[in-house]
Amino acid sequence: MKIPSNNLKGVLINLAAVIAVIVGGTLIFFYLYLPSYTNHGESITVPNLEGLHMDDIDEFLTQRSLRYEVNDSTFTEDHPPLTIIKQYPKPGSRVKENRKIFISVNRVEPPTVPVPELLDRSLRNAEAVLKSNELKRGNIQYKPSPFLNLVLEMQIDGEKTMPGELIAKGSTIDLVVGDGYARSNFDAPNLLGRELEEAQFIILGSNLQMGLITVEGDTADSEIIVFKQAPRPGNRVKLGDPIDLWIAPKSDTLEIEGVESDISAN
Repeated sequence: MKIPSNNLKGVLINLAAVIAVIVGGTLIFFYLYLPSYTNHGESITVPNLEGLHMDDIDEFLTQRSLRYEVNDSTFTEDHPPLTIIKQYPKPGSRVKENRKIFISVNRVEPPTVPVPELLDRSLRNAEAVLKSNELKRGNIQYKPSPFLNLVLEMQIDGEKTMPGELIAKGSTIDLVVGDGYARSNFDAPNLLGRELEEAQFIILGSNLQMGLITVEGDTADSEIIVFKQAPRPGNRVKLGDPIDLWIAPKSDTLEIEGVESDISAN
């Protein structure tokens, strides 16, 4: 059966119109409606939230068309309680509007940890154990004992503590250790003319403690050395005694009375 040419022409015209409508609708959807709906091509720079208090986070992020979710809490002494210490995505990242920022918040109270077993251990081993348990070594008190630097007792704020007691993470534990009897008295090391860091290393390595540090002159961008100490070099000291230091720029020490002969004799 032969279709009249007029009817065929009309069918083709209708078909072309339908195709045009479909193509046009597709283009409008992908290039106009969809980009507008998804904010295509628009992004927001993630702000730095570290240090921001939780009381301020809602308003701060709402003003920037962002949201947040707390996914972790931990404790650090570097930030006040209930402040943000970590975030994801990181500051400077580019995200879409209404993106959720995952945050880690500093706890109000530090978690507790048990006091580790340090008794009858060497001082060096005890220090390593404290560090691994995120605790701090405080003052060292020497007590008569034939065993040098053997831990005899643990204290917190002057009170005896025992292994297993729960304390706040980051707490300071003072140690009472043996003095080794005959080795408890010796000559104070000569620290004159040495840089401060080297002097501190010698003091701690001699089982002494850092005392007061007095600064003379402008120490900015200068080589700093010890020009005075107490007790003086050669004076008798005991294990655990503090050594006070006076420091100054090396260029200034020759102008300080009585220093030149001490340092040159070092």
